[in-house]
Amino acid sequence: MHRSVHLQRLLVWGLTGPIVALNVWLLTQLFRFFEGLVTVLVMAAILAFLLNYPVRLFQRATLSRVQAVTLVLVVTVALFVIAGVTLVPIIVDQTAQLLAKIPDWLQTSARNLQALDLWAKQHNLPLDLQGFSGRINNQIERQLEVVAKEAVGVAVGTVNGLITTILVFVLAFYMLLYGNQLWNGLINLLPPRYGIPFRESLWLNFHNFFISQILLAAFMGLALIPVFLVLQVPFALLFALLIGIAELIPLVGAALGIGVVTILLMLQNFWMGFWVAIAATILQQVRDNVLGPKMLGDFTGLNPIWIFIALLMGLQMAGFLGVIVAVPIAGTIKGTLEAVRSERLALKLKKAEEEII
Repeated sequence: MHRSVHLQRLLVWGLTGPIVALNVWLLTQLFRFFEGLVTVLVMAAILAFLLNYPVRLFQRATLSRVQAVTLVLVVTVALFVIAGVTLVPIIVDQTAQLLAKIPDWLQTSARNLQALDLWAKQHNLPLDLQGFSGRINNQIERQLEVVAKEAVGVAVGTVNGLITTILVFVLAFYMLLYGNQLWNGLINLLPPRYGIPFRESLWLNFHNFFISQILLAAFMGLALIPVFLVLQVPFALLFALLIGIAELIPLVGAALGIGVVTILLMLQNFWMGFWVAIAATILQQVRDNVLGPKMLGDFTGLNPIWIFIALLMGLQMAGFLGVIVAVPIAGTIKGTLEAVRSERLALKLKKAEEEII
């Protein structure tokens, strides 16, 4: 009897892996087919989720739900327009200047590495920095050629992005008004033992993740701007924004953003890149060790290995958007399973106590 039960468990676990892999593959195919629609819906849902906090504050100030939603949306659109008029042209201009100067930076870097390579040969060191630099420079130049050829596509993408932004705001407006009814209806389709813990875990994970990650990313971006200006870093706003956006990615985002900026600056000036890396790393340590624990905490309880796996799966399935939502979704699954398991254990203990009585 014990052997048959053991074989049944092995069979269940053996079939679980292929079934999960098949479901993931099907979800990936569905997302690729409906990628545009899913992206707009997810972005609108995230925006509505974030805007719901100020909406609740205005509702406490005796405003109706419709009035609060309208006011918050108007203010948000106004802020986006102001940012689009002031910051976006600066970022676009700095991006164009950066792409134009990278070839000169590559030549400067090649000359510096050539001098270092000559010094290494004079001291009989087995280094081939010049050949390594040449391969990297060729790769970067090919990528720049691809970017230049896609300039028209970028212009068309800008128009499509504007249309998508309008759709996101319109959908977010309706989600703020009627989203609770739709959400409750979807949750009610699930059995109560699964629906209730799923709803609570989803709200907790998305609340802790997005609020904390956005605030921490904003801290990094805003704190780096004056530091870059003091160090006379070229394209200070663009590089600070790049690191701030990369901070939205858990675990690897900080190293990724700082690493890219450091490499780009070292092409022009090695010591400037070095000091930028030091300053950004110090701020990143303040973020991780001082601000992060107070704001984030152990909000998912996930092992770092599982977080990496979730990030890779999100990247494979949905690109950057998948990376952003992968960790809170993984935390939601974990929290739901733990809640269901705790409920089962509580029921078993209750039955055991009743049998004893």
